[in-house]
Amino acid sequence: MTPSDVLPFRRSATSPAANAAHAGGTGIVMMNLGGPKTLDDVEPFLLRLFADREIIQLPFQDWLGKFIATRRAPKVRKLYDAIGGGSPILKWTEAQGEAMCRRLDEMSPATAPHKFYVAFRYTNPFADDALRAMKADGITRAVAFTQYPQWSCSTTGSSLNDLWRAAARTGLEDAFEWSIIDRWGEHPGFVSSMASAVEDGLDEFAADERDDVLVMFSAHSLPLSVIDRGDAYPAEVSATVSRVVQTIGLRNPYMVTYQSEVGPVRWLGPSTETVIEQLAQRGQKNVLVVPIAFTSDHIETLSELDIEYAELAHKLGMPGFKRAPALNARPEFLDALADIVHEHLQAGAPHSTQYRQRCPGCLNAACRSVPSRLAAACAPGAEDVQAMAETVGAR
Repeated sequence: MTPSDVLPFRRSATSPAANAAHAGGTGIVMMNLGGPKTLDDVEPFLLRLFADREIIQLPFQDWLGKFIATRRAPKVRKLYDAIGGGSPILKWTEAQGEAMCRRLDEMSPATAPHKFYVAFRYTNPFADDALRAMKADGITRAVAFTQYPQWSCSTTGSSLNDLWRAAARTGLEDAFEWSIIDRWGEHPGFVSSMASAVEDGLDEFAADERDDVLVMFSAHSLPLSVIDRGDAYPAEVSATVSRVVQTIGLRNPYMVTYQSEVGPVRWLGPSTETVIEQLAQRGQKNVLVVPIAFTSDHIETLSELDIEYAELAHKLGMPGFKRAPALNARPEFLDALADIVHEHLQAGAPHSTQYRQRCPGCLNAACRSVPSRLAAACAPGAEDVQAMAETVGAR
């Protein structure tokens, strides 16, 4: 069995979605957390982040969230200053979106033109901006495309909830026919791109050191309260790692760790920082850290991994601490983004079969909701969708 056999992206040559163009083309909403573009954006970004109970739940959130955000802002501002004065995530998302749409226009003339719209959670452009822009552009067919490869209720789930709330706020609930790409951590193109990045990272080590390199796949951590509800994130991160390791035929030892814990709550581990300390104590000299859940450079790669953890590793006597390059505008990854959307449009399914499966401990009534208008070719009960449901499952 190959990844294509179990992913919700298999091509369907007879799908109505592949044979009927939509007036105005296809809008693709690229959803992500975002990052402050300038130093002045840092504190507002943090205030929104720590006020959001869908990503982190704090006691007395209104007060404590604001306290943490304002207290951390000066330190975080310095971190952004050290990487160029702001996050490059918008730049990379726009570059990825433009390249993806160029490829899609060639691959799928029936659904062209394809236009991308960025929807960030905690800084502009927000979901409201994306929806208004789509409406102004005459878009009628829309795809909500998470930029988190692995599903979590705190990331993709909260971004989708915010998108549907934005539709209500803007009065655009019925303006678009929607479908959802809610996870793609095992898509062959993404896996191949990440495998190439790992190989590029290993090539940075001298030939006589390469076999001694421990490969550390580092993903963004989540509060354990999220995981305890039954969130799929750890399993999906591990599934991506397994696919990448198999694709490379990796002979080096490897492990999965989690980074970027913040706030007075318990977080998913093992902590990347703690593992670096433990590896150094046992004499490990060469480590390649791979940002497995990030598709572009931002503060977690450029500051936390490249500066903070690299300095820690060198201080502890680990001279061979290196990072695999982020995917950014790697052509293979840009091809993968276009393939994911193209296969989704051809399949005609509204979302993966896992999307409506709520976590057993979920208390959020809005979670896993769907928009008022699913694309016509994706309407539940349609014959082509039923056939797809029988042959294409979620991971």
